[in-house]
Amino acid sequence: MTGMAQTYDAADGAGRQGNHSDHPGEQGAEDPVRLLEIREAPLSVDEVFAAVGDRAAGGTALFVGTVRNHDGGTDVARLGYSSHPSAEAELRRVAEKVVAEHPVRALAAVHRIGDLEVGDLAVVVAVSCPHRAEAFDACRKLIDDLKHEVPIWKHQTFSDGTEEWVGV
Repeated sequence: MTGMAQTYDAADGAGRQGNHSDHPGEQGAEDPVRLLEIREAPLSVDEVFAAVGDRAAGGTALFVGTVRNHDGGTDVARLGYSSHPSAEAELRRVAEKVVAEHPVRALAAVHRIGDLEVGDLAVVVAVSCPHRAEAFDACRKLIDDLKHEVPIWKHQTFSDGTEEWVGV
């Protein structure tokens, strides 16, 4: 059901997938998946935000994941991300699932791999929908499923010299 708008019955609040809406602008976009990429180059919030621009969207939610300076009470010096060759295909599967479950007008997700420093952007995702609550829900689903289902692994190096792999 990619590209289908979800309409709501005001009487009972039940959400339903469908082609019909009271307003043509709420019908699903032709191809709402606008940008999906796993890359070594630095990420741009502006690029991802621009990718989900849609005149029929009343809400856009954006999430930016950054490299923090600690984890589990230990100082992080740096980290590296690596991915399986299937990662982009899995990212597409996750994106299409979000589109099928939410009235997404546009969706974008970019994850960085390679060596990153504290403060660098690791992941940027955004979703635009007809309404803000839908955008928040779809964006949360997108980032949560990306982190749980896309084979991207984090190798943390701590300031005390110890290391750990996360997500393996």
